[in-house]
Amino acid sequence: MSVTERLTAVRDTLPQGVELVAVSKYHPVDELMEAYRAGQRIFGENIVQELRLKQPQMPDDVQWHFLGHLQTNKVKYIAPFVSLIHSIDSLHLLSEVNRQALRCGRVIDCLLQLHVAQEETKFGFTFSECLQMLSEGEWRSMEGVRLCGVMCMASNTDDESRIRQDFRSVNDFFVQLKTDYFADAPHFSIRSYGMSHDYPLAISEGSNMVRIGTGIFGPRPLTIEL
Repeated sequence: MSVTERLTAVRDTLPQGVELVAVSKYHPVDELMEAYRAGQRIFGENIVQELRLKQPQMPDDVQWHFLGHLQTNKVKYIAPFVSLIHSIDSLHLLSEVNRQALRCGRVIDCLLQLHVAQEETKFGFTFSECLQMLSEGEWRSMEGVRLCGVMCMASNTDDESRIRQDFRSVNDFFVQLKTDYFADAPHFSIRSYGMSHDYPLAISEGSNMVRIGTGIFGPRPLTIEL
């Protein structure tokens, strides 16, 4: 199947109100352009250097989402154009995104990355760490960032009940945050979870933004062709 055919097949499975992020890590720009010509406008990248190289080669109306672990010393490279950062996993990182956004005269939308997976290798706040950060309130004075919701990755397992439990716990936590901290913030509405192998489960557990790479572009190449 072509990129266009796979993209159309994925779109046909998405309920109204669920946004699709096409995860284009390691895929060449010509494949991104095929998806663009088929109507896709939101693309997600995991590596700052790859995003910096692809961004000027794509049309200006593309919305670039950054998905991967973001080092503070690299925020400055994507701050001028990134639409949404999914991977805020510390107050320190949020503060640096705020600083770089203000330098660019922008407000950058961000998601709080939550760690619910069984693997220790995943990044993100635990629920208690996230609550502590929000309760301390320093984020409220940051005028260059806007918290818009949460992101997570489920445990890497074939156990569907475990995956469902991960997603459900994040959805419940999102509702708690919405009630306690963002009741008057309509922009705090994004639940970003679900990838190629588990997005139908994620949607059934409240996700309204799914991140799909292989399901659109096929298996990732072993080398980056830009």
